This record gives sequence, structure tokens and C-alpha cells, in this order.
Amino acid sequence: MGTSAYIFILTFLSFCAVFTEAQYEDKRCICICPDPSVINGTKSNRMVYKEPVAPSKCDCDNVVLPRVADDIKGREQEFCPRCECKYESRNSNTIKVVVILVIWIISLLVVYMAFLHCLDPLLNKRRSQPSYQEHTNEDDEAGTVGGAPGMAQPLRVRPNVLGRVGHQQDKWKRQVQEQRRNIYDRHTMLN
Repeated sequence: MGTSAYIFILTFLSFCAVFTEAQYEDKRCICICPDPSVINGTKSNRMVYKEPVAPSKCDCDNVVLPRVADDIKGREQEFCPRCECKYESRNSNTIKVVVILVIWIISLLVVYMAFLHCLDPLLNKRRSQPSYQEHTNEDDEAGTVGGAPGMAQPLRVRPNVLGRVGHQQDKWKRQVQEQRRNIYDRHTMLN
């Protein structure tokens, strides 16, 4: 799947998130009560009842009893003290904004990654010939002309951005190669 397909999917999902209606209310009353059959002594499971009511009506009488009145029949005074009701409110618009922001950041990172993948062949074009040399002896490398042993001579830096990025990438790769050589071959650490 290409990068443009990922961008399309992320854009589509973000627009869907903006224009869909909320399935849940921003303000609701949640009551956690025992199962109505606990009054009869047969079960001890807990049930959750949710209703979008005003904060003043967030109690067992207004949220739970209309649903279970047939099951408890006259034992409301035994059932309601076992219920815990609390009123919750949240801001779903803030949640939507945060989700959309995270989606856009991820999509920007995907676009940046695709840009780097497209840019990498351009930077590595000048290194098309293999630069492998026969490995003879590490002591022979110490006598090479130039800077540090085993380090290639710096390439001519082009004045454009791609040249500077390529030069920094070559410099970083040489440093990594030198670190590997020191750690694995010479068993020393760079300071």
C-alpha cells in the first residue's frame, strides 16, 4: 500500500471522526447495583445502569428502578441502598481534537518517512560503484595516507541541500563504522 493510500485513509478517518454524532452522552449518571436477583438470594453479580439525567436526579430511584421495577416488586428499600450512583461529565470535543491532532502528527511522520525513502536513492546515487576492498591486515591500515586509520577521504561537498545532507550522512556512517571497528575488532570504546 502506497503512502498516498495511507494519507487518504488517515484523512478520511479524521473527517469521519469530526462529522459523526456521539453515541454516548457527555453527561450521564452511572449506577452500579447488584443484580436484581440478589434480593431473592440467588446471585451476587453487579450490574451497571447508565442514563443521561440531570445531576439532581442521579440516584437509584430515577435511574435503576424504572428498569428493574418488575424484578424486585416491593423490595426497593432493600435494593437501592446497595447501589452506588455517580454523575459524570466529559468534553467529547476536546477528545476529538486530541485524536485528530494525534492522527495528523502520525500522518506527517509517515509523509516525512516517505520523503526520506524517496530521497535516499538520490543521495546514494554517487556511491553506485562498490567500495569493497580486500581486507589484509589492520596494521596495514595504520599506514594509510590521510586522517584516521580506515577512514575514507571526505568526498567533495556539493553546495546544495542534498549535498550537505549526503555529506552529513557519509560522516555519520564513517563514525559508526569506526565505532564498530573499535568495539568489535580492537575491543576499545570511543571517548
